[in-house]
Formats: sequence, structure tokens, C-alpha cells
Amino acid sequence: MTATDNKQKTIQKKVTLKGVGLHTGHNVTMSFLPAPPNHGFAFKRVDLEGEPIIEADANYVVNTQRGTNLEKNGVKIQTSEHVLAALVGMDLDNVLIELDAPEPPIMDGSSKYFVEALEKVGVEDQDEFREEYVIKDVISYKDEASGSEITVIPAESYQVTTMVDFGTKVLGTQNATLDNLADFKEEISSARTFSFLHELEMLLEHGLIKGGDLNNAIVYVDKEISADTQKKLEKAFNKEKLSVKPNGILDNLTLHHPNEAARHKLLDVIGDLALSGTRIRGKVIANKPGHFVNTQFAKKLQKIIKQERRNYVPQVDLHAPPVKDINQIMDMLPHRPPFLLVDKILELSEEHVIGIKNVTMNEPFFVGHFPGAPVMPGVLQIEAMAQTGGILVLSTVPDPENYLTYLLKIDNVRYKHQVVPGDTLIFKLDLMSPIRRGICQMQARAYANGKLVSEAEIMAQITKVKGN
Repeated sequence: MTATDNKQKTIQKKVTLKGVGLHTGHNVTMSFLPAPPNHGFAFKRVDLEGEPIIEADANYVVNTQRGTNLEKNGVKIQTSEHVLAALVGMDLDNVLIELDAPEPPIMDGSSKYFVEALEKVGVEDQDEFREEYVIKDVISYKDEASGSEITVIPAESYQVTTMVDFGTKVLGTQNATLDNLADFKEEISSARTFSFLHELEMLLEHGLIKGGDLNNAIVYVDKEISADTQKKLEKAFNKEKLSVKPNGILDNLTLHHPNEAARHKLLDVIGDLALSGTRIRGKVIANKPGHFVNTQFAKKLQKIIKQERRNYVPQVDLHAPPVKDINQIMDMLPHRPPFLLVDKILELSEEHVIGIKNVTMNEPFFVGHFPGAPVMPGVLQIEAMAQTGGILVLSTVPDPENYLTYLLKIDNVRYKHQVVPGDTLIFKLDLMSPIRRGICQMQARAYANGKLVSEAEIMAQITKVKGN
């Protein structure tokens, strides 16, 4: 992960659109709302009890038939990709999408109207800086069954190329490229969803595309239309007469671009990869992309990013003047040697803290753990991280010397490597959620020798000492 000089962005105010869901046929009202820093993209079902929220997360993908469908705790969002593509295309980071139905409005089958709505209310910078995942090595995913493959390679910015081959005379092979995200509106956002005639027949038989018409989906005719099929289509689309034009498209729809199908596939890739939850700096090359391979690649990328984030060693100058030295630490914490396990605090903000401990052979716990092969006990590593976290929590009150910090819960503890005399431990703790009623939850990690040695999720509470 790399911190950038770019501020995170959200929209200036709420904006609402109305339409119909492509597959459900439900009327739907959808609103984009500003969201706080580090919120990301999330959907909110305001039509359901409790107004549940589903984050735009690849782990919630449950189905990719004719769209990317999410589900969390039984709550569903269908065809999320066009909305997410618009948010990424508008260079946004934090937006809440409210829906009163399970599916966003299809509009004209593209992201155009979403982009125009977002542009209308305007974009604003936020206080936090944006992080990007910089691609340093080639990452690929291939679906052997379909031959679809996505690869990302190093590049100076986020770029996407799609190559599609549908094996039909009416469409054949197409390519599309987006070299600059700033060109998304003009080059990609108006590219509409499409279907082949043989797929359309199957969708109608299964009761799908109830909200479809010839104004929000391009239909490529890849076979002869029988009289029976033509009647079904005319009834489904409420048309007196349908015909095939010379360009092989059903009825009289005019293409926005000669390669509109490839451009729409590129739009889908951008929307689906938003489910990785992280900005990407690299070039994505998608060969025969589809929602399944897109979302599988997003999951793979998400796992790699999570792993690298866990193993990322904070870059600190161990010789720089500390934010808090040992005496200042003792002014805040009630612990004293030999149970004080933090030597310095090197960084301290409202959301994170970094501290260090120099592990020496003189530590009293080495007397019995283990004679001849000294290893720092794992429980003391957790205690040291908890003490470091205590500095973070106590820094939120004006008189920390009058408070004590108590552990409430420790989850997901993992020990990766031994800690031995001579090691310098670096502790980094990040708030997992805002501190409420003196209770905080922190992601704690300890590093030594350039490696993650232990980690845990720590919940603690600060309590005022009686009589103060």
C-alpha cells in the first residue's frame, strides 16, 4: 500500500434518480449520499427493516449471472457494476447508495446517467489521504472453462484494456482501452449493456429482464428470428413490429461507438474491480472478461492486498526524537518495570499509534522462558501491544493519569515468528472503529527484523480511577 498526496473524495450533497430494475422490473428510487473518509462504497436498503447496509466487497458476491449480485445476511443487491463503475469513473472514494428495491435502475443500460447525476452535485475533497495499491509484479487470474483471463501489470496510473471475441459474424472481435480515468465520462460511461438474441430468448424463458426494453439494451441478432420468437419479443418489448437493421442490431437502436460492446465490457471491469475495495495503480488487461472472472480477480487482488497490508512494516526512524519517551509514557500508564513493555512512542494520531521495545537479554522473563533458548512469551507481546494501544486511547482524555485501561477482549491472535534477545519490536495499532463510551477496538500488529511477528484484535476500555 502507498499513501498518496491525493485527498479522498465524496460528493457535496445527496442526489436521487428513479427508474426500473433490468431483471426485477421493480420501480426503484436510488440516491447517492456523501460518506465520511475511509467509508468506501456501500449500498443501503431503505425499504427493509433496520435499513441494512451491504458494503461493495468482493466477499459478498453470490451470483454473476447477467450481473454482479451481492448478498450479506440475506439482504441482496443485484447488478451493482454500472453504479460502481460510475463512482470510480468520477474519481470518488466514499459514497453511500440508498435503494428502496434490490436492484439499481438500469436507466439506458450504461453508467451515463449516474455520472451526470454525480457531476451535477459536485465532488469535494476530504481530510484523509487516499491509499493506492501499487502493482509491482504481474497478477493474473484465468477461468479455464471459458478461457477468460485478467492480468494486471505495473503502470504509472490506473488503466484498463478489454479484448473480446464473441465468435459471431455480427460482432466478432473488439478491443477498448482507457488510459486515463479522467476520460471515463466521454469514452466509456455511455457504453450500454448488450445481449445476443439467443441469450435474450433464454432470459425471457426464465422470467428475467422484466425491466428491459430496446432503449436500455443492445440486442445483437446472431441467428434467424422465427415467427414465434418475433411475436414473443414484440410482446416482451411492447412493440408492434421488430426488425433487424443492416448492422445486425434488433430494431433501430443507434450505436454510440463502433466498439460499444468492448467499451461496455471495460465499464463492467471497472465496476467489478471496485469490489476489491482499494484503488489500483497498474494496467488491467482483460481478455474475454465477464462478471465471474472479474469478481474472482477482485477477490484474488483483495487477498493479496490484505496479506501485504498485514506484512507491511511501518517505515520509522528508530533514532528520531520520540513523540513520547519512557518518562512521558510512565506519566500516562500505571505500569512500571519490569512490567512496562514499551520504550518509546514514535507516532501518535487520532487513529493510530506506533511504539517500540528493545528486547534485551536482561528481560526478567528470559530467566525461565526458556533457559538456553530465550524466546519472548507471546502473551507478553500482546500485553506490549495493549500498552501501546493504551497510549492511543488515553491520549483522547485531558487527564490520562486519572484513568486506567482494561482489556475486554482479544480476538484473532496469531504468532508468526519468534522474538529473541537483540530484536527491536515495532508495534502498530489502528482503530477499527471510533471510540465510543471509552471503549475502543484496535488492530494490533508487532514487527521485528522486517517481518510481522504477531497480531491480534484488541478491545479495551478506559475507566476513571475512583476518587479522581
